[in-house]
Amino acid sequence: MPHPRVYSAEGFVLRRTDYGEADRILTLFTGTHGKTRAIAKGVRRTTSRLAGHLEPFTRAQLLLATGRDLDIVTQAEARERFERIAGDFWSASAAWYIAELVDRFLEDADPHPRLYQLFVETLRRLDGYAGTDSPRGWMALRFFELRLLDALGYRPGLRLCVNCDQPLRPENQGYSAEKGGAVCPDCMRYGARPLSLPALKVLRLLQGTDWAELPRLKLEPALRGEIEATLQATIRYHLERELKSWAFLQQAAHL
Repeated sequence: MPHPRVYSAEGFVLRRTDYGEADRILTLFTGTHGKTRAIAKGVRRTTSRLAGHLEPFTRAQLLLATGRDLDIVTQAEARERFERIAGDFWSASAAWYIAELVDRFLEDADPHPRLYQLFVETLRRLDGYAGTDSPRGWMALRFFELRLLDALGYRPGLRLCVNCDQPLRPENQGYSAEKGGAVCPDCMRYGARPLSLPALKVLRLLQGTDWAELPRLKLEPALRGEIEATLQATIRYHLERELKSWAFLQQAAHL
């Protein structure tokens, strides 16, 4: 269904590019209209009424007019600002990472209200843990990655071998992004990467448990790295590219 000429939507700025002398082209993620590209005219001027409401990590109520190539942001009002994220390098890197994930995975004008809500909730979690050494920030990212894959039809198989369809025994397994999940030791010859039993258990926990029910796990760095590498292999396979923000996030984690 085409947009009305003027429509309202709640959303976030995923990406922005300066255009001309004072304008900015925005990639927006909205709850009702999905991802859309729009232009904010004059937003870079100090007198602009839009400027303070179209910042990164700000949930805003938007009024947009349908344009030929780009929609036009005519009004914006900030509803929620995640200011602690902006002041913490790791949290800001994490927020840009989930923004890039959404930007790369979603097609334009394809609404995903549940994913939008997950995006909002994840920003709230990152804001709450900003400036702390809480492992929950790390968990929030892995939770987001798995739920995003699930919402878009890429749910990794973690209970049955994705090659032979047999139940996985409580032992070290393999993982194949190409085949879509965990593989049993007998099927490891098909190019799977190793997947330890502890990593499989954590992935299952994150995939099948609501956030409020997740225990506060303290994982060893090697195990965290294994889980990250497993999920990144899946993300790279589906996107067919590396994410620039992932490299920044890795740097931030070691500062």
